[in-house]
Amino acid sequence: MERKPGRVSLPSLSAEPEVLRTRAWADYALIDSGEGRKLERYGPVTVIRPEPQCWWRPRLAPEVWAKADAVFDPTDEEDAGRWKTSRVIPETWSLGWGEAKLLARLTPFRHLAFFPEQAANWAVLDQRLRALQGPKRVLNLFGYTGVASLAAAAAGAQVTHVDASKKSVGWARENATLAGLDDRPIRWIVEDARRYVQREVRRGSKYEVVILDPPKYGRGPTGEVWRLFEDLPGLLADCAALLSDEADMLLLNAYAARISGLSLAHLMAETLPGRGGRIDWGELALVEEGAGAREIGLSFFARWTRGAGV
Repeated sequence: MERKPGRVSLPSLSAEPEVLRTRAWADYALIDSGEGRKLERYGPVTVIRPEPQCWWRPRLAPEVWAKADAVFDPTDEEDAGRWKTSRVIPETWSLGWGEAKLLARLTPFRHLAFFPEQAANWAVLDQRLRALQGPKRVLNLFGYTGVASLAAAAAGAQVTHVDASKKSVGWARENATLAGLDDRPIRWIVEDARRYVQREVRRGSKYEVVILDPPKYGRGPTGEVWRLFEDLPGLLADCAALLSDEADMLLLNAYAARISGLSLAHLMAETLPGRGGRIDWGELALVEEGAGAREIGLSFFARWTRGAGV
């Protein structure tokens, strides 16, 4: 990329945070929340899951909550626990977001094999890819069950989906088949994200969009240990090196109590000297349906997009 002598074009950081809000859609709704829990609808199944930051009182009557089909009972302060059901719940059932489809399931880690608040990021990804002219190569790291990959593929992208879990990649491929997108150019890679990205840098590979949604802690397929605060800076720098001259977006999302969108934005800016463009930052929130809706902030993001430099 051409640079002016004596001057480095740095990304501009948004002066104010942005809240990306996910509201109810046909197959998902945050029905109510309060007293450390949230009541949600996933297609035909209603569930109650822990949410410690919901300090307020529920809006709906206890009888409404009592009709939930499944309640997650945590066994520790992290994610593990078990589900208690009031009726027979199928092992999987189909949900959709746009052209993407997925199989929801009651996992032993509180969630249902995807994170609904990410729909706000999927919408940004879909919009930018559909407007992007030229190559649309997308690298999705820590891709889990693949909804972002499928949204990108539906928008015309060539996608490389990377996750360290063979089971998660298997679920993602099931979702691609369910959505009728298994004939799209999607590469499914079971590997540690850091190792894969390092090899891509050595090979000189380039992408127009890179997405990272790393966990706070994790293990690779051959025992590699991932620690967010120690390992993210190096990985993000390598991801920046994979951006093509026509790159359009670098999106970083993180779930961690000791992090902020602003800190992610400053880290991202450090990896992009000479790029120009803009970095927006903030948090993702779920919005209750109905009157008097409240919002639950659930994760933080930083998003670089191409544009005029400062």
